[in-house]
Amino acid sequence: MNATATTTATVYVVDDDPAIRRALPRLLRSAGINTVAFDSLASLLEADLKTEDACVVADIRLKGEDGLALPRLLAERNLKLPVVFLTAVDSTDIRERAIHAGGAAFFRKPVDDLALIDSIRWVLAAGGGRRTR
Repeated sequence: MNATATTTATVYVVDDDPAIRRALPRLLRSAGINTVAFDSLASLLEADLKTEDACVVADIRLKGEDGLALPRLLAERNLKLPVVFLTAVDSTDIRERAIHAGGAAFFRKPVDDLALIDSIRWVLAAGGGRRTR
């Protein structure tokens, strides 16, 4: 992916942990990726989201919300945004549920910075194809 394409890309980060909402956007911006952070699925879904050259990086476990519902909630709103899932609780069951929910990728926290950036670039270039890590 060339630098121009990366610079125009937008990643929506959804995490209820303020430290993650600060760190992930900082990391992604350092890689030339525009980032907007949200503290909940509800706040993300209320926003005016661009869907071209964009994706979502979302925690699976959010206060009072199921992050795995996000692909379905986006589809119900006709928003075609691939979702990269993050979780601190990794298990075969969680991974299978993330794939079944429509996740484009899956990462366990703490996430490898370069692997996450590469995956986001891949998801954006592929238009949201499925992949897990």
